[in-house]
Amino acid sequence: MKRILLKLSGEALAGEKKTGFDEPTVTEVARQVKQLVEKDIQVGIVIGGGNFWRGRTSETIDRTKADQIGMLATIMNCIYVSEIFRSTGMKTQILTPFECGSMTKLFSKDRANKYFEHGMVVFFAGGTGHPYFSTDTGIVLRAVEMEADGIYLAKAIDGVYDSDPKTNPAAVKYDEVSIQEVIDKKLAVVDLTASIMCMENKMPMYVFGLNEENSIIDAVTGEFKGTRVSV
Repeated sequence: MKRILLKLSGEALAGEKKTGFDEPTVTEVARQVKQLVEKDIQVGIVIGGGNFWRGRTSETIDRTKADQIGMLATIMNCIYVSEIFRSTGMKTQILTPFECGSMTKLFSKDRANKYFEHGMVVFFAGGTGHPYFSTDTGIVLRAVEMEADGIYLAKAIDGVYDSDPKTNPAAVKYDEVSIQEVIDKKLAVVDLTASIMCMENKMPMYVFGLNEENSIIDAVTGEFKGTRVSV
């Protein structure tokens, strides 16, 4: 793998607190990503906003406005995580699809490539910049644009199951599943829009549990224990 995009859920970064940030969790992510960077693997990161806001659960706020709040939540997450990364010695840059004052840079493929070439970890914040598109769609869009080798989805569970393991103790975990099967069986790896984009652009995904020891390093460097979503 020369270039990967890593998706972190906002809830995972909040740890047991469920909201906000759990700094030891984020510091551990930074430690692992630094090891990948030191192996000359280019790392782009997308972070969800669920530790601050889940707009689709609101019945009273206009969907467009709710999604805009969610976009801003992802930017707050990226600023925080970027600073933790910097405290460990990494160079970082945050790109957004809309102007955000001096806090971020405006996304372009050329700009992102320049940062990657300088050994920076690039954060893709603010989703697609449009309502009705999730951070799932955002990461697939950026992965395809940036010609990444794969998408790594760090989740609260350790892979893809045939049903929800939280409610079904007999749920069976897949070692590998095709993106067509994900769509047909509605396995909810990523949302439908993102799934179809992965299928059309042949973008593989790797789903694993963030909370397992060295899970990011193991997933990227070959000791993968999660689920590979093949294309």
